[in-house]
Amino acid sequence: MKHQYILVVFLFLILSQYSIAQKSEKKFGRNEIIEDLEYLNNSLKDAHYNLYAYTSEKDFSENYQNVKQSIAKDSVTLLQATTIFQKVISGVNNGHTEIDFPGASYRTYAYSGGTLFPLEIAVENNKSLIRKNFSDNPDIKIGSEIISINGILMKDILSEIYPQVSAERTYFKNAKIEMISFPRLYWQVFGKQDNFQIKIRSNGAIKKYSIKAVKLIEGYEMKRTEVLNSKMEITFFDKSACINPGNFSGDEHKYQSFIDSAFVEINKRKSKNLIIDLRNNAGGNDSFSDYLVSYFADKPFKWNSEFTLKTSKFLKEHTRKYNDTTNTYFEKILNHKDGEIYNFEFDEYQPQPKLKRFNGEVYVLVNRQSHSQSAVTASQIQDYKFGTIVGEETGDFPTLYASQFQYTLPNTGIVVKVSKGQIVRVNGSKKPEGVIPDIMIKDHLLDEEDEILNGLLKKLN
Repeated sequence: MKHQYILVVFLFLILSQYSIAQKSEKKFGRNEIIEDLEYLNNSLKDAHYNLYAYTSEKDFSENYQNVKQSIAKDSVTLLQATTIFQKVISGVNNGHTEIDFPGASYRTYAYSGGTLFPLEIAVENNKSLIRKNFSDNPDIKIGSEIISINGILMKDILSEIYPQVSAERTYFKNAKIEMISFPRLYWQVFGKQDNFQIKIRSNGAIKKYSIKAVKLIEGYEMKRTEVLNSKMEITFFDKSACINPGNFSGDEHKYQSFIDSAFVEINKRKSKNLIIDLRNNAGGNDSFSDYLVSYFADKPFKWNSEFTLKTSKFLKEHTRKYNDTTNTYFEKILNHKDGEIYNFEFDEYQPQPKLKRFNGEVYVLVNRQSHSQSAVTASQIQDYKFGTIVGEETGDFPTLYASQFQYTLPNTGIVVKVSKGQIVRVNGSKKPEGVIPDIMIKDHLLDEEDEILNGLLKKLN
């Protein structure tokens, strides 16, 4: 799948682009915003593979009109514009049809002395649990539940944030809030606040705390790591080898060299169990994931049972402008009629030669942060019975509307990402669900305590 969630490492963005940071954001007139809103609406209707898969035409239209009528000011900042357009595109309820978190506005805010709410959350069983505490109050314990902030219940706060996040269901919206980070999204929706009165439940008791905002750069970004932090590495545990392949994107030659050398070492050590770690993984391209799978597959395989695309006038114009139209993939987009849905066939991928392959037991770790191609790959391994899936249900569906392409809105320049295709998992199931593990182990708080890996190792030993 030629797509990945490219989560911007915000601290790097802030530090590396200091010279272009603006003291104040560009502003747009109401007519410019309305024009972009109409452009967004029309392009979604023309280019999306199935705009009403997870919403009705009536609900989408009503949401669009409500957003349009809410634009009253004649001077709208880039941040406000992004927030407006996100409310429309998130109404599609498709995780791959989205407008990203407003990184440029966030950067501007950072250099104006911006501050943030100091507690990160994980949403589990409809509870907002503290996973990181960056405040100056050590009495606020990790794992405690936040009940309210400044008198507003957390369920109501999340309801205000949800329209900024594209996803098929609440479970995935919550995972994306964890991924982007609650303090960032809280700032986007509620603005700068210096003090917070919070109500917390811990060990059955409810307590109130007064905490201050922390400086965005020094007090937050420089002290944390992103939830999506998958990196290429191999670790050995007694009779088991664990590979984290990193995201399925980037330098493909470097990626394949890592996979090649990893399996040489695994076979040299005669490891009996292979653990593939696809947690906190942004996804990427099937050519990366298939290369990994080829090292333990015992027969030719595909990464989907069906891959279909919808072409359109809008997509054709985009393709002619930005893509190599001599490439078969893009040539077919141009050769089919506007609005036509057609099948795109992938050849079977061949396993590695027997002497290079791993022949022991294979386990694949997933969690709610296994996104896009990483979820598809886990389902592929499960459906072919190449391995056992361990962890918790993925947020992303393995049968999904994806194959993103992106374009910019003409006036604001805001980037829009739209699904032009549908991928169906290997077993043909179109059930609206994530990858369901064969062995269920919850990833509590997405923190350093590794319940999933440790749980599996305990079973293996």
